[in-house]
Amino acid sequence: MPHPFHPPPPPPFPSLPRRVCFAALAAVLSPLAWAGGEQVVEKVVVSGTQTTLGIADAASVGTVTQKQFEARTVYRPGELLESVPGLIVSQHSGEGKANQFYLRGFNLDHGTDLRTTVDGMIVNQRSHAHGQGWTDVNFMIPELASRLEYRKGPYYASEGDFSSAGSVAVKYSDRLAQGLASVGVGQNGFRRALLADSPAFANGRLLYAIEGMSNDGPFINPDRYRKINGVLRYSRGDEGNGFNVTGMAYTAKWNATDQIPQRAIDSGLLRNRFDAIDTTDGGAAHRYSLSGAWRKTDSGASTRVNAYLIDNKLDLFSNFTYFLDNPVDGDQFAQPDRRRTAGLNASHTRRLAELGMESENTFGMQLQTDNIFNGLLNTKARQTIGVTRQDHIVESSGGLYAENATKWTPWLRSVAGLRADGYRFKVNGDNPLNAGTATDGAVNPKLSLVFGPWAKTEFYANAGTGFHSNDARGTTIRIDPKTGESVDRVTPLVRSKGAELGLRGNWLPGLQTSLSVYQLDFASELLFVGDAGTTEASRRSRRVGFELANYYKLSNWLTVDADVAFARARFRDADPAGNRIPGAVEGVASLAVAVDNLGPWFGAAQLRYFGPRPLIEDNSTRSKSTTTLNARVGYRFSPKMRIELDGFNLTNRKASAIDYFYTSRLPGEAAEGVASIHFHPIESRSFRVAFVMNF
Repeated sequence: MPHPFHPPPPPPFPSLPRRVCFAALAAVLSPLAWAGGEQVVEKVVVSGTQTTLGIADAASVGTVTQKQFEARTVYRPGELLESVPGLIVSQHSGEGKANQFYLRGFNLDHGTDLRTTVDGMIVNQRSHAHGQGWTDVNFMIPELASRLEYRKGPYYASEGDFSSAGSVAVKYSDRLAQGLASVGVGQNGFRRALLADSPAFANGRLLYAIEGMSNDGPFINPDRYRKINGVLRYSRGDEGNGFNVTGMAYTAKWNATDQIPQRAIDSGLLRNRFDAIDTTDGGAAHRYSLSGAWRKTDSGASTRVNAYLIDNKLDLFSNFTYFLDNPVDGDQFAQPDRRRTAGLNASHTRRLAELGMESENTFGMQLQTDNIFNGLLNTKARQTIGVTRQDHIVESSGGLYAENATKWTPWLRSVAGLRADGYRFKVNGDNPLNAGTATDGAVNPKLSLVFGPWAKTEFYANAGTGFHSNDARGTTIRIDPKTGESVDRVTPLVRSKGAELGLRGNWLPGLQTSLSVYQLDFASELLFVGDAGTTEASRRSRRVGFELANYYKLSNWLTVDADVAFARARFRDADPAGNRIPGAVEGVASLAVAVDNLGPWFGAAQLRYFGPRPLIEDNSTRSKSTTTLNARVGYRFSPKMRIELDGFNLTNRKASAIDYFYTSRLPGEAAEGVASIHFHPIESRSFRVAFVMNF
């Protein structure tokens, strides 16, 4: 159902601040040239079948190949990102909503501090109606992903906003090895069809893909998730020299069974763990984009440029507290968000060989502007009954960076970088007291040292500072839009500081092992609370942890991925409430086995462990752990025809995808409500079968 909040069409993209424009122009006209969004080919870290010694700048970077993607069994597109060691992707609502992410001691909510790009286009949406850094990857088509590059920590000059915990860059193919037609069906109303190919066209390639999918899930109130997804790309050239122009379109709608309190099941109010209290929750979304990329490489230099325009729209209806604030009509609220985003990334790297040393100098530029209309409304059954706030936000930023990579001796390499970012936040809305303009900037140094290899082992030391931006509305707020009370503004850019020691070894044929030990500090965990329409200043924090990742190709038919990670997350100041960070992930582990080249048969299995977490500051209430087992078995009728059977939660565990502790009120409860655990269940055991044909 369309939402009643229909803002006027956004005006043309606003101009960036003059200082940013002049700085950007100077960088472009510099004889040292450009830099920015896309990693140069020569520095790609190849995982899996090739060694990364002599290439990687840290133990916590890597690349996941298309072959590795094909061996993974994923319930939803976002779980493709779980190929990053230590990263957990979950869901606490309907399938169309952005996923919940956990990494390095963070509950990253819907994407804060995990910078995510697809073909150089930023996915994180800043100053979003529901959550800062909103990362909706439901538009991804896994079969088009040629590789995924990941980095962790604030050590890389080319990574800016939202990258302190890590960054993930998904690359789409310019051409497919073969055309692809796939039809899948499964339990709980799952249906999927995909058609894709990349025929020769006008001296280049025309890649197209169209996907349709539906899924009800195991819920009593079915998700009724329906999406249509398409990609059209024209390209010429290759990875080093060429260009592409790409259009993408995604649209979806869904119902939502949000998290529920266990006490509602115990009292008999709900029939089981797949029931819902407010059956009118849900939403609709679309994402349309136009992008282009150009690249040139010769013996001494490489240049990368990509630009994009994105139109995003979300209508989201949620009810987490039920009847706590409004005993008559209920607490459902809407968070409409409509935005247009424009971005430009450019990179130039020049290779030098002087005094017997190999060196690369990279100079960079990243520009982005967001023109946003969003709000927070009180609703009942998706009909507006009150308005908390409505805003028009223009948020612009520019980033410049320089980086030098030098091989000083056969056993010592260094990568030193410096990044400068400037931000401008402009907010107008229905309350002039909360309108205004704010600016901020940050300069962040980065350094990586690489020692070795010795005995097939390389050692790494990394350090750097970074940041994430806060919601623009928090930078100009004066009055709480719900209570009318005075509130403090938040710092526009929140600083982070990190350090890491690591090693990577190839001690056995086919085995790659990496170990990293890290510390990451935040000046404060300041967030705009989209569910309440207010800002909340949290405390200083520190995370200390380790990650161990192994990839072992035992033979031409068997590979094993085994990862384990643990983090200790604490607030750094004294408070009687306690020093635990609610929702902070502690221990996670994954064991994945892939089998192929056994005649016509192939298959894979993955065991995933998501450890318990503190839910309140004093650690007196904790979540339980969640362990799931997924698997796939397939049979090739011919080189161009196969069938695949995927199974999810094969042990049918009754566990949680996510847990929260807060106060809500069910019908008949006291006016002050009840504080308790609220959870969203993992899906029950289910199976899907797909028939795939290449042409």
